[in-house]
Amino acid sequence: MNKLFKLVLLFLFIIQTYVFAAPTINARTAIVVDYHSDKVLFEYEPDVQIYPASMTKIMTTIIAFDLIKKNKLSLDDKFVVSENAWRLSQSGYSSMFIMINDEVSVENLLQGIIVASGNDACVALAEGIAGSEETFAEMMNEKAEEIGMSSTNFSNSSGINDPDNYSTVRDIALMSKYLILNYPNFYEWYAEKSFTWDRTGGDPIKQGNRNPLLYKKVGVDGIKTGYLAVEKYSLVSSMIKDSRRIIAVGSGFPNKNFRSSESLKLLNWGFRNTNTYEISKKNETFFELETWLGNKNTVKVMSKNDYYLTLNKKDIRDFKVNLEYDGPIHAPIKVDDQIAKLIVSDKNGVVETLPLYASEKISKVNFFKSLLTSLNFLIWGDV
Repeated sequence: MNKLFKLVLLFLFIIQTYVFAAPTINARTAIVVDYHSDKVLFEYEPDVQIYPASMTKIMTTIIAFDLIKKNKLSLDDKFVVSENAWRLSQSGYSSMFIMINDEVSVENLLQGIIVASGNDACVALAEGIAGSEETFAEMMNEKAEEIGMSSTNFSNSSGINDPDNYSTVRDIALMSKYLILNYPNFYEWYAEKSFTWDRTGGDPIKQGNRNPLLYKKVGVDGIKTGYLAVEKYSLVSSMIKDSRRIIAVGSGFPNKNFRSSESLKLLNWGFRNTNTYEISKKNETFFELETWLGNKNTVKVMSKNDYYLTLNKKDIRDFKVNLEYDGPIHAPIKVDDQIAKLIVSDKNGVVETLPLYASEKISKVNFFKSLLTSLNFLIWGDV
């Protein structure tokens, strides 16, 4: 082996090691998840308890969005601002700057929460929906349990200092996916860079979104920053490239600059080192299989679930999808009969087996046509 060839091999080894190596992260805890496949791409102490700070507000908006979706709340509904809510705009916290006895629409309160991170808006919304912030927190915890946030407890609507308001970056990622999946139109507000509150009795107040990644034009469209003195800086962020989305959550960043740069590093690392493939799409991915003695020569089969597979780019060569069935499929065939399956495998063997179901009814031909077909097969074979 000559020296040049050895140098080339060494160079390729160094490049591969650099590209695929897990990132180092200047945070206390972090996780990176593929939105479609739910594959954890990177994690660092993901189940350590954190104080989620303003990331709590994601759940506050989810409660409102859920009620709107169920026609139990309207964007045009107005809530009267209590002294309790107003005090938070006077205490040095991030605020929408609402005033006592203001009548503020649900839409404006939601934008004040999402874009301006208004703690006062959180309390006004919580009290308007549930009567008190304590009752609203109970609604938040019921929803967290429904989502599967097993390591989370909410004690208020804003995330301000309270040792009983805690979570993990894993749970925050789970909550963020739920938000994006179930309320895609409302989620667009999380990408807005500014919000102007045309307040009562004063000039309009315009505030910018606190998410620094929204201004970098790299495909980030959310989600929420956080800060508490005890927790330092946190951020849950989401980035889209083509049709793929990755969510990153980090907490315990030492300062704002690290919150921005380290979160972006995690997102870019996920896209650079992994690919996600759409294997099947519910009611959209069809295969045609040959039938025997049916009134149609083929039957369409489909998956009843979405399924995505995320792989490290270095493992793509070992990725296989095989269609398995005993054919031709004998008629009669009923809709929803399971008649085939997709076998997804990688270098370690079978990753997933996906059942495929008939999407149409195939009747058996009458006796004489069946007899003719069978005789034709005996004489001529499979033609």
